[in-house]
Amino acid sequence: MSTLYEPLTFLRGPTMKNRFMLAPLTNSQSHENGKLSEEEFHWLTMRAEGGFGLTMTCAAHVQAVGKGFPGQLGIFSDDHLPGLTRLADKINSEDSVSIVQLHHAGMRSPESVIGTHPVSASADEQTGARALSGDEVKTLISDFIAAAVRAEAAGFHGVELHGAHGYVICQFLSEETNHREDEYGGCAENRWRLLFEIIDGIRLQCGADFMLGVRLSPERFGMRLPEVVEMAQRLCTQGHIDFLDMSLWDVFKEPEEAAFKGRSLMSYFTELERGQTRLGVAGKIRNPDEAEAVLAAGVDWIMLGRAAILHHDFPERYRHQSDFVPTQLPVSRAYLASEGLSDRFIDYMSGWPGFVAQAESEQPTP
Repeated sequence: MSTLYEPLTFLRGPTMKNRFMLAPLTNSQSHENGKLSEEEFHWLTMRAEGGFGLTMTCAAHVQAVGKGFPGQLGIFSDDHLPGLTRLADKINSEDSVSIVQLHHAGMRSPESVIGTHPVSASADEQTGARALSGDEVKTLISDFIAAAVRAEAAGFHGVELHGAHGYVICQFLSEETNHREDEYGGCAENRWRLLFEIIDGIRLQCGADFMLGVRLSPERFGMRLPEVVEMAQRLCTQGHIDFLDMSLWDVFKEPEEAAFKGRSLMSYFTELERGQTRLGVAGKIRNPDEAEAVLAAGVDWIMLGRAAILHHDFPERYRHQSDFVPTQLPVSRAYLASEGLSDRFIDYMSGWPGFVAQAESEQPTP
């Protein structure tokens, strides 16, 4: 049996039955008020039923002004609790660890979606974002913590903080977008402060067995590899988080920064002293051979995105078919519908070059 099917324990929370996590995927399927839709419930629970050891929601926004895309799942109001509770109950019943990804788009919140100017660590002329006041920063921290408390009340095993891809936490982390002159700007220690205060608050207000993870991306959006490595090391050794999720775009690529080429980007994180913090990666893991290679490189778990869209039961297929070969792109709309995607999700995926066949004749239906 592949090591991908060995259980994985965490400092807190339940044991993961295998090393497959469902990536938090934008899908635009929920209601505009943030309430869970039947379509999003179906999409996520199919993956739990398909054998994923951990099922993570799409990015769920913690403030209405932090909404990043139409149809985004919300967790900023108790009005969201009934749908979230139903979702957690179903994921848990499938022996899958249930996680909500907590998100705020910051300057990446389109004004057309939120109905006002977006906010960020600092003002941004290109997006029209205004800088958060000192009091608003404290409120932002409190709202992330409140969302975690809400997730726990709904029955989820834990949450992941979305600190990657240029969203609001990342906007504070990056000196390219953070020009503040208070305790949340300037040196790296200050720019990291928001993230670490959110972590401390969740640990204080949530249960002792509540899981907490952090997603980081080490490149783009003003992030620099040496600083991200240093921050990741602190997150791992501090002992306040249970897993670190490194979004690498491509797990096999070399760093973009010339000084750090010659080895894989992933290797800078597998060599960290991790203590009891579990490390996983995401980025173009498309088939079983690639999944095996990544696990052999020293991570604790892998995260599947597009591969999980194509096969809701990827873990179970590979478990029972050692020669399992995933469906090749492009695929038809009918095929994606059979894998639990709604019309809105399929429309969204049509924006990904080469993913959805332009004519049904290009791909057999299932």
